[in-house]
Amino acid sequence: MTRPTAGVPDASGPLRRPGAGRAVALLALVTLAALIPLLGPSAVLHGTGEAAAPGVGGIALLRAVLFAALCVPVGELFVNRLARSLPGAPEATPRSWSPYTAVAGFVAALGLASVVSTGNLVPHSLAEVDVGGLYESRDGKLALLEVNAFLATALCARSRRPAVQVWPLAAVIAAEALRAHPPAEHSPLLGSVLTLIHLTCATLWAGGLLHALRMLRRWGPAEAGAALLGLYARVAAVLLALITATGVWSSLRRMPPATVLDQLTTTAYGRTLIAKVILVAVVAVLALWARIRLSRAADPLTACSPARAEVVVLGAVVVVSGLLTALPLPIRWW
Repeated sequence: MTRPTAGVPDASGPLRRPGAGRAVALLALVTLAALIPLLGPSAVLHGTGEAAAPGVGGIALLRAVLFAALCVPVGELFVNRLARSLPGAPEATPRSWSPYTAVAGFVAALGLASVVSTGNLVPHSLAEVDVGGLYESRDGKLALLEVNAFLATALCARSRRPAVQVWPLAAVIAAEALRAHPPAEHSPLLGSVLTLIHLTCATLWAGGLLHALRMLRRWGPAEAGAALLGLYARVAAVLLALITATGVWSSLRRMPPATVLDQLTTTAYGRTLIAKVILVAVVAVLALWARIRLSRAADPLTACSPARAEVVVLGAVVVVSGLLTALPLPIRWW
């Protein structure tokens, strides 16, 4: 019996294009991710009596895109460095996504800067955007720093030394940490340090796992693939511990222990925080499952299955984090 020619339907039905199913699944996930920040505010604000900022859904979406644009290049730099430390690792690497995500981050940062320039109101025309006014406020300067840093990241990613993009990416993380804790807050420096550590570890974890799986797919069944996944898993355990510690500490600073239980259910911030904690718990279970398979299964690369699910849930965590930063803080956060 002759084999059907590639691209020609056989008697069993039309031949599906390779990767078509994966593309459809990815499109569905991206659509679902976009709906979370757009529809989430009305759900978590219902019955709380809190007033959200104008355009909170759009702002949450922009912040989610900004966080995702941070994760991808940071993860690539992180995993590429891990791969170089493995003896005998293949030199082949997947095509970098950093130039594209840097552009997405630039657009998101530009949108957020336009909101800051109008006094945190959504501009309805270019005439309402006061670029010069950004230089007159702390939030405006931080917004401009993020715009310029993503632009620099895009240029560095296309250069002969893409590793230098670590500096503008670090500037974005630092700007986010400072933006989240204004001077009027009690101990703003402590809050900024906690956010800096939390955001750095989160980007390394989420972006690193995504790029590690892309690297394994590129390498195929090479023994170095299991070694790379094991090395990432050891680092990820430390990252998870730091994320948990800084996240709990930051939450207790905004919601003192005496009011935590009440504010977790009666404020939009608390409800979204619960959703994030549940997602992180699911991620931790999937990470543990992958680690068990990595160490005990006959084929260590079977750990890729729970790791792929972990990436999807981590994506949801990133989106929910974007929503969390756009919602009003609890009244008693000092």
